Amino acid sequence: MKIEDSNLLAVVLADTHLPRRAKELPGNLLPYLERADLILHAGDLMDPALLDALAVHAPVRAVRGNLDPPDDRLPETQEFEFGGVRVAMIHDSGPRKGRRRRLRRRFPEARVVVFGHSHIPWLEDEDGLLLLNPGSPTDKRRQPEHTFALLYAGEGEAWAEIVAL
Repeated sequence: MKIEDSNLLAVVLADTHLPRRAKELPGNLLPYLERADLILHAGDLMDPALLDALAVHAPVRAVRGNLDPPDDRLPETQEFEFGGVRVAMIHDSGPRKGRRRRLRRRFPEARVVVFGHSHIPWLEDEDGLLLLNPGSPTDKRRQPEHTFALLYAGEGEAWAEIVAL
C-alpha cells in the first residue's frame, strides 16, 4: 500500500524496560517520534516518566505491562479510533497458538491489535485483523535486532511495518 502524506503515523513501542535495560531510548528513534501523529506503548515501560518524554512529540496511549508499577494508573487494555481504524492494545497476548482467535474474541471490533511482552517482533495481517508486536527498541533478548513498529492509518485502512534500529 502506498504511504501518502494524508495518512496518520503511529510509532509503536513495547518493552522498553527503562532504566533497567537502557538509560534512554535509542537516538535513531527520534526522527520517527518527531513525525508521529500518535505514539503507542504496549507495556513494560517500568518508569512512567517515559510517557511524559514521549508526549513531547505526540499524544501517547499506553497499557500496563507485567513489570510496570501497579499504581501507575495505566489500563490493562485500550481501544480507540485512529485514522478511521479501530485499534486495541494489550501487553500480553498469551501463547502464540490460538492468538488470532483469542484476540479476535477479546476485541471483536478491532482492525488492529497491538501487543508486547515477548520482545519478539510480529506482524501478521489476515482475515481483517492486523496483529502487531513491535519487539523492543532497548531489550532484544534473543532477537537479532532491536525493533519498533510504524502503524499507518487513513480512510479506514491500516498497515504496518517493523523497523530495525
